[in-house]
Amino acid sequence: MSAREKSDLPKVAEKRANKVASAAAELAERRGGAKENAELQSTVRTQSRAAVSQAQSRIRETVIRNRRDKLTALLHHLTVDVLRASFFGLKKFAAPGVDEMTWTEYAKGLEENLADLRSRVQTGAYRALPSRRTYIPKPDGRQRPLGIAALEDKIVQAAVVAILTPIYEAEFLGFSYGFRPKRNQHQALDALAFGIGRRRINWVLDCDVQSFFDKVSQSWLMRFIEHRIGDRRIIRLIAKWLTAGVLEQGRLIVTEEGTPQGAVISPLLANIYLHYVYDLWVHQWRQRCARGDVVVVRYADDTIVGFEHRHEAEQFLADLKARLARFGLALHPDKTRLIEFGRCAIANRRTQGLGKPESFDFLGFTHYCATRRSGSGFVLGRKPVRKRMRAKLREIKEQLMAIRHEGTERQGRWLRQVLRGWMAYYAVPMSGSAISAFRHHMIERWHGALMRRSQRRRLTWTRMKKIADRHLPFPRILHPWPEKRFLVTIQGGSPVR
Repeated sequence: MSAREKSDLPKVAEKRANKVASAAAELAERRGGAKENAELQSTVRTQSRAAVSQAQSRIRETVIRNRRDKLTALLHHLTVDVLRASFFGLKKFAAPGVDEMTWTEYAKGLEENLADLRSRVQTGAYRALPSRRTYIPKPDGRQRPLGIAALEDKIVQAAVVAILTPIYEAEFLGFSYGFRPKRNQHQALDALAFGIGRRRINWVLDCDVQSFFDKVSQSWLMRFIEHRIGDRRIIRLIAKWLTAGVLEQGRLIVTEEGTPQGAVISPLLANIYLHYVYDLWVHQWRQRCARGDVVVVRYADDTIVGFEHRHEAEQFLADLKARLARFGLALHPDKTRLIEFGRCAIANRRTQGLGKPESFDFLGFTHYCATRRSGSGFVLGRKPVRKRMRAKLREIKEQLMAIRHEGTERQGRWLRQVLRGWMAYYAVPMSGSAISAFRHHMIERWHGALMRRSQRRRLTWTRMKKIADRHLPFPRILHPWPEKRFLVTIQGGSPVR
């Protein structure tokens, strides 16, 4: 490894003897031959989750005691209980992989299957199967490749994620929100709202890494993992999944770079990669190079960076491109923008005759500059991305036409679930008018579907409104006070924001 490559890796202390506590005694075995029932199955699930929690607690205690040590003995935590909890955490009706094994079929001989799987993992006889590639439509009409792993690969990956999570949760920084326990999209949105609303932010850099999951350098990823993980058996497991390949139309495609999209372990691997490539570097950059306020929020490979000064934003963008290029990544030329945004943007652009400030999209919301009802004072506006709303309405229309001959009660129950789910995510401050418009367009499409059932009588709009009001909830804000919620969330948490 060259001196330059060594400088890119965080410094760690020399590996000392690992003092991982011995595993707790296994839970008592269940009686053989007894018929399973719902109560027993629930008990087994609870015991399995408890076993996972105990293993994570032991690992977490070891990490706290030895923050700079490599962990050299981890695979013994991968017990049958941990595998069972991982199995019950999978989706029952997910599409099968190349093994064509479904969740229900595997559950018929669950204990024997899990015992055999654990034995193969512990002895090194376990072999990862290639993922079955399929494509799912994106909101912009393009196709996103998705790899469907074999069932046993999903189980082992979920178990390894459970083991590695407490290790890396002690390492990850506070501004990383994607695919982490007890963190979600709304916490990232709250952090962004707090940063733009309470800090001196005048410029926003909207970054998008081009084809991130396909361009991840596997060699660099393994080096990053080996900085913290010294158990060679865990390292070999991860290497097997990275090099298993993809099966598409009966043809095996060898993967020399990237992580398998759709795999259970991919989000954790992505966070590890970006932690070393991006997070640590950003934290050091704003400490060394920035004189004004800098706010960072990252969710997976999407990141928003706010700056007080334009020249610092431009310097950061240039340095970021060089940093990513060193690790085989690049910013998307069309989706990466530096825009004037913040409390002074409206007045500055009006003075220069440039019109309204530009907006940016993040986590399904369009963020824009607005003023309070009184006309003075900046407020961050957020509303659902237009193309996502149109795509959802198109999906609702197609489903309504398919069930238009069913009763209005069943249609109303289904639409009520859809609208509640939409509001559960998008009902944030400043989005009330968009939620009302979405509900109105939903009623229009429902009315159109009911009108197509018969031409004998017409359904008036007044009567349609009464039917809709009986079934559909009215819009209301479900995520108020984002700045106050952010302050509550970070109490006792990471100071790095």
